[in-house]
Amino acid sequence: MDPVRFLLELAPLAGEEARGAYVAARLPGARRDGLGNVWAGEGRVLLLAHLDTVLPPEPPRRAGERLYGPGVGDNSSGVAVLLSLPEIPGVVRGFTVGEEGLGNLKGARALVETLAPEVVVAVDGYLPGVVDRALGSVRFRVTFLGRGGHAWGDKEVPNPVFALAEGLCRLRALFQEVGSEASLNASGLEGGEAVNAIPKEASALVEIRALEEGRLRTLHQRAQEVLKEVARFHGVRVSLEVLGQRPTGSTATPRLLQAAAEALAKIGERPRFQPGSTDASAAIERGIPALALGVYRGSGAHTREEWVLPKSLWEGREVLLAFLKALGVG
Repeated sequence: MDPVRFLLELAPLAGEEARGAYVAARLPGARRDGLGNVWAGEGRVLLLAHLDTVLPPEPPRRAGERLYGPGVGDNSSGVAVLLSLPEIPGVVRGFTVGEEGLGNLKGARALVETLAPEVVVAVDGYLPGVVDRALGSVRFRVTFLGRGGHAWGDKEVPNPVFALAEGLCRLRALFQEVGSEASLNASGLEGGEAVNAIPKEASALVEIRALEEGRLRTLHQRAQEVLKEVARFHGVRVSLEVLGQRPTGSTATPRLLQAAAEALAKIGERPRFQPGSTDASAAIERGIPALALGVYRGSGAHTREEWVLPKSLWEGREVLLAFLKALGVG
């Protein structure tokens, strides 16, 4: 089957339901669960590609050899490559929901629990990338709360927006001291209804990532302390709600790493081993051998200028088939 045709049909579809329906209609023996996952096949090796995208999809546009559009790579291309494979004895092809955003790996975690595979491979990312180490994360909402009031008549009343602004700046300073082993992101800021009204609350979504579990826990704890200190200083209350957590660690066996190297050699590449946060993390937290294989060439993930080289999906398909052969399946 042609992965490029699948990509062109799949990329504009918005939402996991529409994408899942598209996959199920083209996957012989497809099964679905209540979450929206789609899978087919029987065996010890579970291949996973996530259906969801970060930004709402748009009809892709061509510019030279490139195909542009939000989600056209991550992970529409991964889904297209996995869907294009033939039925292979010993292999389950799974298409998951909830990998991006606040999905908290709910789809991959459910399939790993239900199917109990011996090996899990996430089909996700750029060639020749191989994610052999899970990048851990904690995602939470911070909300500062006050009583609100009139911008002039109640000008002495604490303003939660100022507390939020200082809290985020304090967190940024904290992470600048940490270095490259961890990262901080803030998004989804909300607060206030009118320019002349003091808000009752202000909130933001915060994500902390780290390579080591101990460091992740320490940074999360320190971040909570900083935000509580800011709330006390400003005379407001603070709510900290954890929305999702992903594990650190690695279960990539020498056999898996060697199979990846052999597969990439088929297209004249050497593996670029790197940490990452993928559906493979759902297996890693259970101690199941797992990694993620990149299957397309492009750039700009999680932006509206994301692009891929459609012809590279054929390379990714060749790599994935060679990887399975190296594992003794297919």
